[in-house]
Amino acid sequence: MAGGPLISVEDLKEWLGEFARLIFEHRDVLTDLDAAIGDADHGNNMSRGMAAVVADLSGMTVAALAKRAGMTLVSSVGGASGPLYGTFFLRFASAAGEVNELDASSFAVAMRAGLDGLVSRGKAEVGDKTMVDALERNRAQPLSAGLDAARRAADEGRDATVAMVARKGRASYLGDRSVGHQDPGATSAALLIRAASTTLG
Repeated sequence: MAGGPLISVEDLKEWLGEFARLIFEHRDVLTDLDAAIGDADHGNNMSRGMAAVVADLSGMTVAALAKRAGMTLVSSVGGASGPLYGTFFLRFASAAGEVNELDASSFAVAMRAGLDGLVSRGKAEVGDKTMVDALERNRAQPLSAGLDAARRAADEGRDATVAMVARKGRASYLGDRSVGHQDPGATSAALLIRAASTTLG
């Protein structure tokens, strides 16, 4: 991304559309992962929420688009995922501002603001076996250095959750029995970065 073309509102709509497509494609996988350590609803909840986002990709500025996506996720996704992903996009919107396009650095700043909001909302940190494990690794590998590298980092964070003991959410009730299971939230978060790599990279 460094030195590359600017990211427009239309580009961000493609990102959200690809994320929705990936969520739908992996809906059963996400549900199966959640069935092992949660409520077995992450796949269906996220699929429903992203379908609602794609059905209303309105907004003439980056902030307006991201805010709309965030509010839609909060209102249409059950469980913890709606508020968490909603907060991510709302903070992304605030950091991006009422602009028509972002450069690589501004996009990275907005993504980090989204992650900070998600961490603040969920009170999770690296090692808790959550979506933070997939997203936090991109602090060490800035998004502006390349979205393909960010995708690999997110995938590594997702994979690392298999060996972790869950310390947040319903999975935490299982204690040591959560070890050996990939976290569904980290899995969907890695898909968010994969979608960005595919459409914006």
